[in-house]
Amino acid sequence: MDLSRLGVPVGPMRRVHGGFANRMYRLDTDRGSFAVKEVNTFDRRSPYRAGDVFRFERAAFAAGIPMPEPIAAGPDTLVHRWVEGRKMPEAPVSPAYAFEVGEILARLHALDIAWPEPAVEEPAPRDWAGLAERAAATRQPWAAELGSRAGEFQAIADFADNCPRPGPVVLTHRDVHPWNLLARDGRPVLLDWELSGLIDLSGELGSTALSLAKGPGLDGIEPAVFRAVLDGYTAGGGTLPPPGPSWFVHLISGRLGHLRWNILRCLAGTEAPAGPDLALSQQAAHHGVRGLPDLFDRLPGLVALLRPTR
Repeated sequence: MDLSRLGVPVGPMRRVHGGFANRMYRLDTDRGSFAVKEVNTFDRRSPYRAGDVFRFERAAFAAGIPMPEPIAAGPDTLVHRWVEGRKMPEAPVSPAYAFEVGEILARLHALDIAWPEPAVEEPAPRDWAGLAERAAATRQPWAAELGSRAGEFQAIADFADNCPRPGPVVLTHRDVHPWNLLARDGRPVLLDWELSGLIDLSGELGSTALSLAKGPGLDGIEPAVFRAVLDGYTAGGGTLPPPGPSWFVHLISGRLGHLRWNILRCLAGTEAPAGPDLALSQQAAHHGVRGLPDLFDRLPGLVALLRPTR
């Protein structure tokens, strides 16, 4: 992408570390500061609809959704106006912050924006035993644990494929987590819209509420924060779908695909030209092999979070 339209640089473009799938840079020019992102198109798990996402972002920004201003989009490069703010730690947010995120989602879901028909959803991966054999043959540090839990990953795949989704389907961000949020004057700013698209509403709300209510593990979930997201959603004019396991199928199936993607990167044993480096994929594979079965085992307790508190 030709960045000259952004103005005359006042210094070199600087790499900003902290992302996972893509690579981010800050460019300061005589016209302001910009976030320039190189999107990983080398081994994405799903096609990137650059034009559709950019149209959605522009409409959301025009509607007042708190987010960086989208400036330009190409097949593998995105440009946004740079936004100063505090990075959110992977820890429970305040109930007030969670409430406002819920309101933002309600406003976002109410936008009347055309979107192409969704692609046919691929079945959940089921080659876990074969991956475990390859991991053992290449002496991956998590190979034995993957082999012992291959049956559990098959059960997770069954859940991902067969859990009924109650609807409605909404056009939305699809990836609202602390690492995609800033706090500006204590209020949310929503970043990183590349995964935007259509999703069952329950999956969007469950993934968001749980992510904002917990830390890196599952032992410190704050039910009041979880409920604050839902209360904010209804206060913003949204209607909650019926409670059930569908609220967490997007989160679980997404982590299943993410784990397999990182395992394949580790099995290749070489640095990919884009996306996370090999050490980060090793870390993600190690944590996923242990953490995803634990998340799935706790599904009944997560569903219990949907019961209104008195």
